[in-house]
Amino acid sequence: MNIIFFDGYCGLCNGFIDFMMNVDKKRIFKFSPLQSEFAKANLQLSDIEDLKSVVVLIDGKTYRKSEAVLKALGMLGGMWKVTSVFRSFPEKLLDTGYDLVAENRYKIFGKSDTCRLPTLEEKSRFIL
Repeated sequence: MNIIFFDGYCGLCNGFIDFMMNVDKKRIFKFSPLQSEFAKANLQLSDIEDLKSVVVLIDGKTYRKSEAVLKALGMLGGMWKVTSVFRSFPEKLLDTGYDLVAENRYKIFGKSDTCRLPTLEEKSRFIL
């Protein structure tokens, strides 16, 4: 199972999940807020406490930060495979950019008062 864990309060993170649900036509990903009971039971505590990183679980392997985003996008296939070009950049450089956005995401994209709950249409794609 491929799962994208995200900060359920974060506007940017929720936008990314909306985007992924729209382009993931093959439904290869499920989604789970980092604040969920499922995340608490299946991730390391450090991943849950550090809400600044999306965490992608693919075939039992965990990816974080820029690597997680690029891996998830690349798995979508089609035109999204072009994102693999970014893998030629040093991961430290990509993660520095990722960290800069992550540090300011609430200021720029907002923060919800409640954690995202899936709609009826989305429910089959979420693990809570």
